[in-house]
Amino acid sequence: MTATPFPDAVHKVADTLAQAERTGIPCPPVRDQMAAGDIAAAYAVQRVNVQHRVTQGRRVVGRKIGLTSPAVQRQLGVDQPDYGALLSDMVVADGGVIPVGRLLQPKIEAEVALVLGADLPHAEPTVADVLRAVDFALPALEIVDSRIAGWDITIVDTVADNASSGLFVLGGAPVAITSVDLRSVQMTLTRDGEKVSEGRGSDCLGGPLNAAVWLASTLAAMGDPLRAGDIVLTGALGPMTVASPGDTFEARISGLGSVRVGFGPHVSTTPEQGDQK
Repeated sequence: MTATPFPDAVHKVADTLAQAERTGIPCPPVRDQMAAGDIAAAYAVQRVNVQHRVTQGRRVVGRKIGLTSPAVQRQLGVDQPDYGALLSDMVVADGGVIPVGRLLQPKIEAEVALVLGADLPHAEPTVADVLRAVDFALPALEIVDSRIAGWDITIVDTVADNASSGLFVLGGAPVAITSVDLRSVQMTLTRDGEKVSEGRGSDCLGGPLNAAVWLASTLAAMGDPLRAGDIVLTGALGPMTVASPGDTFEARISGLGSVRVGFGPHVSTTPEQGDQK
């Protein structure tokens, strides 16, 4: 990713969010530090922090799409999705356990992930272009997080905060995109065996491929198109739910399989019982 100069005000907001992540202490909303509804400035903040992570040795491995639910769009007063960067240090293995303290305010949602086998450089891609470019699909869990205290966010806050990205988990059994209708897949998300969320492919902008078309078009117009090898998290298929220490989540998506992740328990702070007589 090529470094880009940005105004001091953008760097100030980026530093606020970076400090919240570094210290584990959520910050107040950052929207008051930018013009109302200035989504372009918010994406500039996002890019500053992504560039910083890349200079530290991380690698951009794809993109996530957020705000694919019409209800959430209405809540935040927007009429389009948003996106964030996926970095190499955000990957959690299927069946892995996330240590306590790794995230600030985690929530979890189930999605369809697409892995590209070809570039998508066209400014106005079609669904057919996306179908040709996708190598395979996987079930995925996205663990979203917010550096903003209490999830008190507007569209500007979440975009600046890398679309409230946290971590993600991919299932391990690739499925050919031609063998499943992603609009009709059914998703069930369980916590410790109890259902906490459900949905279908059509709940994500009418289908995950529609979300991917939007992302490909948006990024190509910015001169930063999706490339072969990129992972695309296409957006939640159902409501997200809070993740707490000790929880284990599993998502099952018809035609794609399952994916699982756990959250480590609280570490005991009981003093060591030494020197007993």
